[in-house]
Amino acid sequence: MALSATEQTATPALVAGDRLKPVRIWLYCIALLVLAMVVVGGATRLTESGLSITSWKPISGTIPPLTDADWQAEFEAYRQIPQGVQNSWMGIEDFKSIFWWEWAHRFLGRFIGFAFAVPFVVFLFQKRFNWSLAAPLGGLFVLGGFQGFLGWWMVSSGLSELTSVSQYRLAAHLFAASLLFIALIWVARRLEPAKAAGGVVGWPVWGMLGMIMLQIVAGAFVAGLDAGMGYNTWPLMDGALIPRGLDVIDPFWKNLFENALTVQFIHRMIAYAVVIYAGWLLWRQSRHGGFGGVHGWLPRIAALIGLQVVLGIATLVSMVPISLALGHQALAFMLAGAVTGYLADGTPRRGVSVKRALILGVIPAKARIQLSGRRKR
Repeated sequence: MALSATEQTATPALVAGDRLKPVRIWLYCIALLVLAMVVVGGATRLTESGLSITSWKPISGTIPPLTDADWQAEFEAYRQIPQGVQNSWMGIEDFKSIFWWEWAHRFLGRFIGFAFAVPFVVFLFQKRFNWSLAAPLGGLFVLGGFQGFLGWWMVSSGLSELTSVSQYRLAAHLFAASLLFIALIWVARRLEPAKAAGGVVGWPVWGMLGMIMLQIVAGAFVAGLDAGMGYNTWPLMDGALIPRGLDVIDPFWKNLFENALTVQFIHRMIAYAVVIYAGWLLWRQSRHGGFGGVHGWLPRIAALIGLQVVLGIATLVSMVPISLALGHQALAFMLAGAVTGYLADGTPRRGVSVKRALILGVIPAKARIQLSGRRKR
């Protein structure tokens, strides 16, 4: 007897419950590693260590200098670039202190690639998922590899003329990292077993995610220009709410990316806009069903935004200490991840048929036997 339309929809207990749990844990772990790499990358930037390794050796670069001659060779290579010339006071021991930050950043990137590739192959061999799911997961791996390329592209901008990396390339590098992070969160959340409907989110929450991603990029320009090192007062900026000098560079558009005053002003204005927008979302949801079900994400997101604003102001007025700056950057990614989780949980899912679940390889063998018996009856 053929199954009814209801029976042909696989239940949450059968679809992805046990088979995909290790996959979800793996994706969350990779996301944490990406977050750790962002923090290490921020420390590398704040300690001005990013140009200490002047070559890109994906394989042999895994091994750091082991002898005095190796260290001297790395040091001499650094002294040939503009930043090394500027830091002519630096001795070999000073150089080692910045080298290890950049080496750790690159090593963590290689480790993430390894931590992704090996479990991916194992899960595929175990048939925890089929090629229908392997394709988007493979896309995440490609995005991670592209992030490594962008990292070197960024570093190369400071090896010939500049004494630091291009703020444009830094922004591209950080934006790609944020895309990878939220993509990992999205896929992991969408692999969760289906739950009872608890609300649907729409374009307003996508708008929130877009604003946060824009703010992350704006923060990258602040970091690239060391714009946080000046105008360290709040709420006034250079003695005014809207300071003079926002348009001193010609043509005007360059001020948006190359004028430290304008770049910091934009970062502040986006923060205000995010706060207002989050307040509107809270008010809107309070009038349309409250914060039950999936909408429980919203008050938590608002709390993270409030904490991020306080942390951002503290970072600015205290002249960007490393600990606060790294916390500010990490919290921005966690906020983007929380909004992504809200979107993933609140976006309607199409029904997963038994046939589709079998193709994905997410129904355990015991459940397949049970389904087979149901069909026979």
